[in-house]
Amino acid sequence: MLLIIVLSAFMLMQSCKIDKKQGQPNTVGVEKENTVEIISEKMDFQMPDTISSGWNTFLYKNQSPQTHFFLFEKYPEGKTLADAKSQVIPYFSSGLKQINEGNLEKAMAEFGKLPKWYGNVEFSGGSGLVSADKTSVTAVKLEPGYYLVECYVKMSNGVFHTSMGMIDEFVVSDHKSGNKELNPDFTIEISSQDGIVFKDSIPSGKHTFLVTFKDQIVHENFVGHDINLVRFNENVNLEKLESWMNWVNPKGLIDPLPKEFTFMGGVNDMPAGSRGYFIASLEPGQYALVSEVPNTLSKNMLRTFVVSK
Repeated sequence: MLLIIVLSAFMLMQSCKIDKKQGQPNTVGVEKENTVEIISEKMDFQMPDTISSGWNTFLYKNQSPQTHFFLFEKYPEGKTLADAKSQVIPYFSSGLKQINEGNLEKAMAEFGKLPKWYGNVEFSGGSGLVSADKTSVTAVKLEPGYYLVECYVKMSNGVFHTSMGMIDEFVVSDHKSGNKELNPDFTIEISSQDGIVFKDSIPSGKHTFLVTFKDQIVHENFVGHDINLVRFNENVNLEKLESWMNWVNPKGLIDPLPKEFTFMGGVNDMPAGSRGYFIASLEPGQYALVSEVPNTLSKNMLRTFVVSK
């Protein structure tokens, strides 16, 4: 039971403080109405307090100087942001401090103090990593309930963005959005058995990608697999990307992002059997789909592909 709690727990340390802003429909890069806009200018998420249930398309504008993502977390009934701040975030902070100092045993002891109810948090998707001054488009289906949203990329000093305030709350109402699923141009499958399954080459242009989670497990860095779209320079060392994607590495998932890489969104952690979508405009070049887990190359969770003219 302790292991389950610890594995789930590590995922919460993801956050960016949320300055609430009433979202407006926005169709930039999306041929769909009722798009929910989320903006980060610093360590914040500016977004509506209430979102309709069902399918929603999220336009995320990262206008900050840091790389971010957003992850939706459906909380158990009766648990709120206040509980996260008092019973969860402190132990993630102290555990990460011990990891950075090389004290894994002490880190596990800190994570062991996490409350049992945290194991019932449902990670419900969101955007993959987005580089500074970039925009992503992600569509997921949300059930009614109380949610937190966060980003756990690390500051240059090794502190989670969550600890800097990048976490907040919102409600998914019983009111249905009425939106339909997007129509995909390409399909991506991800699983612990086969890794990421995708094409070797696709044409340039704006495309809609369907991501199907065939299963979901907790990996060695205590998080589940996800999909992040990244463009990289030719002749880049992909082991550098693999290392950076592992937050347990003191130099992983940390500012600044290596200049060889530009993140363009994707779909964050979702349960087995779930599906989500992302839209991206791709110019000719070298790209990869990569998951935020250790040993991505051996797990086939770092999948390169070419975008042709």
